[in-house]
Amino acid sequence: MGDAPLFLKIRLKPLFPKFLSCINTNIGATGAPNSGIWGMAIDRYRKRETASHSEKRRSLLKLAASAGLSGTVAGMPFGRAFGAEPITLRWWSTQAAPDQLKAYKAQIAGFMAAHPGVKVVFEATSDEGYPAQLAAAFAANQVPDIITHLPSYAAQTYYADGLVEPVDDVVAAVGVDKYYPSANDVFKTADGKLCATGLANTAADVLWIRRDLMQKAGVDKVPATWDELRSACKKMQGGRIYGAPLPYGLNSMTSLIMLGFIHRAGGQIFTPDLQVAIDSQATLDALDFYKSMREFCPPGATGYSWGESLTAFVSGSTATGIYGGRVLDNIATQNPDIADFVTCATYPTISKSVQAWTYNDFPCIFIPKKAKNISASKLFAEYLFDPAGYISELLGAPAHLLPVLKTIAADPRYASNPIIKKYPNEVALMSTAAASGHNLGYESPAHKPNRRANEIVASNVLAEMVQRVVLNNEAPKPVIGATAKKLEALMKA
Repeated sequence: MGDAPLFLKIRLKPLFPKFLSCINTNIGATGAPNSGIWGMAIDRYRKRETASHSEKRRSLLKLAASAGLSGTVAGMPFGRAFGAEPITLRWWSTQAAPDQLKAYKAQIAGFMAAHPGVKVVFEATSDEGYPAQLAAAFAANQVPDIITHLPSYAAQTYYADGLVEPVDDVVAAVGVDKYYPSANDVFKTADGKLCATGLANTAADVLWIRRDLMQKAGVDKVPATWDELRSACKKMQGGRIYGAPLPYGLNSMTSLIMLGFIHRAGGQIFTPDLQVAIDSQATLDALDFYKSMREFCPPGATGYSWGESLTAFVSGSTATGIYGGRVLDNIATQNPDIADFVTCATYPTISKSVQAWTYNDFPCIFIPKKAKNISASKLFAEYLFDPAGYISELLGAPAHLLPVLKTIAADPRYASNPIIKKYPNEVALMSTAAASGHNLGYESPAHKPNRRANEIVASNVLAEMVQRVVLNNEAPKPVIGATAKKLEALMKA
């Protein structure tokens, strides 16, 4: 999947006590693990490292050379401890579901076994909380050493502000030819560098629908247009089941879902050269439809964000959903009775003449420029793509985090996962949609990267527009005009 104004605008003093002590899961920070799974993981990775020592050494030397090193990290040769003083790498991520944490533990154990001089500590942040937490960290020069799963536009923003290290050498060490074509285009910066590398793809706003409820209500096909969706929701709604879990809260989900609806009406937020373009008929049409859907959403949708919307569909409270592939794993564990009846499609558009538009936040890896040990951070970043660990990480949220390496998609260890095997059509659809997906920092292939996207999402300006029109019943045209002015101010800030 699965966004507090940017740090330059935040009043930082009140944040320090709260955010400089981030949520410490402290995986790998307490010495030798006690559980059997840790021991097995370490043994497995040690055996693999021994068997592939020469190959790994060549890869590490390649990375060192591209980073301007001379076969050493922290003054020590590769294959030996990093130095007399132990190195601690702090790893931040917005993705921390239980199965993902298990995968992270194994990855950390493997890396630490191969590099005894390095300790890795995992710290969880969140989609809503990371802007403020990173604001405090950057301001205090107490940054994490590696950050994963944030959207591409966040990396672009921080890089433009001089806060992020280029990772071209990490991509070279992983192997450019292993990535899908153009997989890293969204991370290209104005100076020709890569501010991050993709860790996964997501199709975050596909339409999920229950075929059993479709059959019961006489809905003969998955909706492809807004009129068809509205009609299907009306027919399927009844009893304790609502039609859809669209969000109307003042949060990032509402902003990003509205972004998609504007594009599905044939519009855009900005022109390709980043002039504000939201004041359009397409935005009026998107808001009108979004307002018309309110009657088919649960009462609590006025405060929905990602978690509430996901739960509404998974629990069976709504006939349709709007989310990424995490839906499938959550249904398998929380509501297996409906597992045989769910399917997905790209979210409907205003008409068949308007092309589908899928939101992909391009979850990525980037390294703060003031990380305490850039070389060790880059080695760990490369290690996260090691097939055994990378596959386990992806399968911590199967079908939600889709591989960016074509070699992994074809690997039997990935393809044999029960969720991937049970839903091949849905996984294929999401993979295709995500590969051609976009976000506010990358609205289309013609658009320049929008370095202000992170600030715009954090400002909730689009969610506020939705609330004023849908919940407060304000006239849409003046609200859109006011929103355009706010966007212009944010772009000039």
